[in-house]
Amino acid sequence: MATPTCEHCSNPLRITARRHARFCSPRCRAAAHRARRTVPAELTSRPRWIRHTARKVPIAVDGGTASSTDPSTWSRYRDAAASSAGAGLGFVLDGDGLVCLDLDHCIGPDGEVAGWAQSILDAAGDTWVEVSRSGDGLHIWGRGELQSGRRITVNGGSVELYGTGRYIAVTGRTHGDTPRRLGELQHVIDALL
Repeated sequence: MATPTCEHCSNPLRITARRHARFCSPRCRAAAHRARRTVPAELTSRPRWIRHTARKVPIAVDGGTASSTDPSTWSRYRDAAASSAGAGLGFVLDGDGLVCLDLDHCIGPDGEVAGWAQSILDAAGDTWVEVSRSGDGLHIWGRGELQSGRRITVNGGSVELYGTGRYIAVTGRTHGDTPRRLGELQHVIDALL
C-alpha cells in the first residue's frame, strides 16, 4: 500500500494522521484552500471534474472508477474539491474547445523555467498557467482545437498537447502572475504542430 501524501506539497503524511487526512499541516490545508480559488471560472463552471490517485488513476468523487470518456463519472468542481477520495483533482477535456499544453520537467531546482518552455509561455500570452503535480512541469490552459493528443519534442523538451478524451491533474498552483482566465492558444498549437 502506497504511503498517503499531502494534496498540497506531496510530502508523506505522518504515520499518526487520520485515515481521511488530506494535508500534512494546517499551513498546507490553508494554502490548498487558497489555491483552489485560483482555478479559472471557465474550468470550475463545467461539470467535468474527477479525483485521481497518487499514481494519477482517475476516480470518481465517491472513490469509484472514473473515466475521461464517461460523463456519468464526472462531477461538479465543488463536489470534487470537497471529496477526500484519492490524492487530488482532475479536469476532463472533452473536445469543446478547451485545451491543455503539458510542459514536462521544465522548471529547474532554482525555479527557473527552461528556455524552450519559456518560448512557449511567451507565445501563449495571457492565459492561466499552473505548476504541475510534480512541481517541475507546467500546464498551459486555454482555448483551441485539437483533434487528438500529441507528444512532441521542442528543443530537447517534452510537450504534450491535449484537447479531448483525457483528464489533467489540476493543482491550482498558479505559475507566476498569469491571469485567472483562459486565453486563445490555437496559434501556439499550430506553431508546435
